Amino acid sequence: MQLNSKSVTTKKSKQELYDFLRKVKNFEQIMPENTSKFEAQEDSFLFALKGMPEIELKIVEEQPYDKLVLGAAKGKLPFTLTANITETSDKASVIFHFEGDFNPMMAMMVKSPLSKFINTLSENIATV
Repeated sequence: MQLNSKSVTTKKSKQELYDFLRKVKNFEQIMPENTSKFEAQEDSFLFALKGMPEIELKIVEEQPYDKLVLGAAKGKLPFTLTANITETSDKASVIFHFEGDFNPMMAMMVKSPLSKFINTLSENIATV
């Protein structure tokens, strides 16, 4: 299953946006309002949304200033969340891309909440 957020332009340069996302504790600032738990380590963070199980993401790939890939820290449901960063004049745009290997039943159940989640991340990053 693959999902993409809307592309949003930020107030940051490409490098500033990448550095912001590289510090995983900053994800707390762009999480949805219904986040009930957030704990950050050096290269990973754990979060929970109300009514959902905890999810731990860790940095699994870096392409400075262009792409940052977060993956599931626990292997139960393998997925990645990628931030693709592009430059538009002196500002940066970002698209979040989610890719997961789910069976059709699971994909049907999680598609809507995941779409809302990644779109919320992109909407919120435009304001930081």
